[in-house]
Amino acid sequence: MIDRRASGILLHPTSLPGPYGIGDLGPAAVKWLDWLAASGCRYWQMLPSGPTGYGDSPYQCFSAYAGNPMLISPDLLIEDGLIDTPDHPEFPDDRVDYGAVIPWKSAVLDAAFDCFRTAPAPDLYRAHAAFREQHRAWLEDYALFMAIKEDRGGGPWWEWPDELRMADEKAVAVAAARLGLEVERQMFRQFLFFRQWDRLRRAASQRGIEIIGDIPIFVAPDSVDVWADPHLFHLDDRRRPTVVAGVPPDYFSENGQLWGNPLYDWAAHAADGYAWWIERIRHTVAMVDVVRIDHFRGFVDYWAIPAGSPTAAKGRWMDGPGRALFDAIETALGDLPIIAEDLGELHAAVPVLRDELGLPGMKILQFAYDGDPKNDFLPARYPENCLVYTGTHDNDTVLGWYRSVPPAERIRARRALRACGPATTIPHRMIEEAWRSRAIVAITTLQDVLSLGTGARMNIPSTPSGNWRWRFGEDDLTDRTAGWLRKLNRKTGRG
Repeated sequence: MIDRRASGILLHPTSLPGPYGIGDLGPAAVKWLDWLAASGCRYWQMLPSGPTGYGDSPYQCFSAYAGNPMLISPDLLIEDGLIDTPDHPEFPDDRVDYGAVIPWKSAVLDAAFDCFRTAPAPDLYRAHAAFREQHRAWLEDYALFMAIKEDRGGGPWWEWPDELRMADEKAVAVAAARLGLEVERQMFRQFLFFRQWDRLRRAASQRGIEIIGDIPIFVAPDSVDVWADPHLFHLDDRRRPTVVAGVPPDYFSENGQLWGNPLYDWAAHAADGYAWWIERIRHTVAMVDVVRIDHFRGFVDYWAIPAGSPTAAKGRWMDGPGRALFDAIETALGDLPIIAEDLGELHAAVPVLRDELGLPGMKILQFAYDGDPKNDFLPARYPENCLVYTGTHDNDTVLGWYRSVPPAERIRARRALRACGPATTIPHRMIEEAWRSRAIVAITTLQDVLSLGTGARMNIPSTPSGNWRWRFGEDDLTDRTAGWLRKLNRKTGRG
């Protein structure tokens, strides 16, 4: 639970360094935990950890339950005796080249699976069997979905033959029998992911670090969640979305953000006591210590865009489930450590629901310097029960933001942050401002700790490609920077 002043850093595991082209759950992650503990921070915040689809976005995953196989560490596979040290291409150090990484990592995972099948170690065999039994409720559907997808050349499920697209029972059974080995391969990848995840979670706990996970409110259209449970979404009789998710024009985009996710049929969810959501939350809180729910306002009302619209500019607001969903979750699971992402233009009922539930919301310091004395992002206006961020994955880095805003905003920011040095000092001044605030938790990105510019930005909303690529270098985590953060944590009562 969030029960005392603390701090943390937002960093997705893909951004960790290492020779294999993408950050993973192996030794570099443990080294990162050591540095984070030395800095006096309590929280490691991540983005969603599911298997990514379109645009490599962690907010567009093939499953709300599965883990991303690209995060599996080859080094830990070597320790398990599943592979020899693999040859690998000369991947770039500063970014993820998904086009090169995905086929290479997939071949490594296939080699590990072949070893497991032909010469399974008894302890791995028992652990694998226990994992399959524990996660049976979602694992078999996911593995079959992915096996069919790969068999169909990776195309989305709505392009499959009609009997598979409609999940005809007989056709699905035939596919499961024909693709049995591929189904086993997919389940084995999930076993590896969760085996390594559990190891990393224990390492974090041993160092006093808690993990903040992230649940996107919506699921991806090309996901097993929609394919296996179409009755829970607004689809037509051909299982195509009738309306899709997004947000109207806002700070980030003049045309809004067209996410394209199918929208929930909340009446169908209510009819079975919100069982799907309860199980989704149960699964996530078993993996992490605190859960951030992205786009919390969607539980009050959400922007419904007619399917096929070119932008998110035209749509209508529809009512969400409100408190009924959270009452059902609390009845089933108890009081949970949840963060409400409550950014953007909000219906008046959103903060009311957030406060009734006692959930902390979010504040972004980059939004504080527009000159409006009633701006709720000004630190003087923060309630204690909130998290303050210098910026999130959707923002530019602080240095990039500072260099891009109008001169008047830069002047206001300098005055508020008491900054008198060059632009490169602004990120640390903003971190200090966040840490001094009343917010119970202060979070910054590693990019801002390292005072990096726009080139290190993680995501530009509404751009379909080129995101989620940034990685830091082996030598970027210094004792000096950890010491600065540790001193700041102690000075501001967050250590």
